[in-house]
Amino acid sequence: MRTVIIENQQEIEDVIKSCKTCYIGMSDSSGQPYVLPMNFGYADDEFILHSAPTGRMIDILKENPKVCITLCDGDELCWMHEKVACSYRVKSKTIVAEGEVRFIEDFDEKEQYLHKMMKQYTDRTFKFGAPAVRNVCIFVVKPANLSAKEFGATPNTPWVKK
Repeated sequence: MRTVIIENQQEIEDVIKSCKTCYIGMSDSSGQPYVLPMNFGYADDEFILHSAPTGRMIDILKENPKVCITLCDGDELCWMHEKVACSYRVKSKTIVAEGEVRFIEDFDEKEQYLHKMMKQYTDRTFKFGAPAVRNVCIFVVKPANLSAKEFGATPNTPWVKK
């Protein structure tokens, strides 16, 4: 099985743009991990996330803002040898981003981030009501470390698709 590191910035951004869900991993003060699937946006080299202003995730992030965000594009099952279990692979491209959460408190800035976030899903423009902006928690992560990989890359290997 070949795993290839993706270094091309445009390809990395294409993978991020193709994903509709990210998984954000965090750890509370006792070291208990907690991972959630979330909608997200990506603009200006930052992941944009939103949630209710209270709850387990917010409590953890205020206590420990370090997170790991993962994304995966692809779920095509393939194999090199149909009868060899170790030759099976899901062809995919993944992103792993590590960084710290920064909470956005300013009303206008929150609204700007909501617009950026929606660009992940649609080119439509939205108007956000004041209560919606006030009552949402917006946080961003500018990755300190970001890696991207392609699994099952096979330019010269005759993969069979299921």
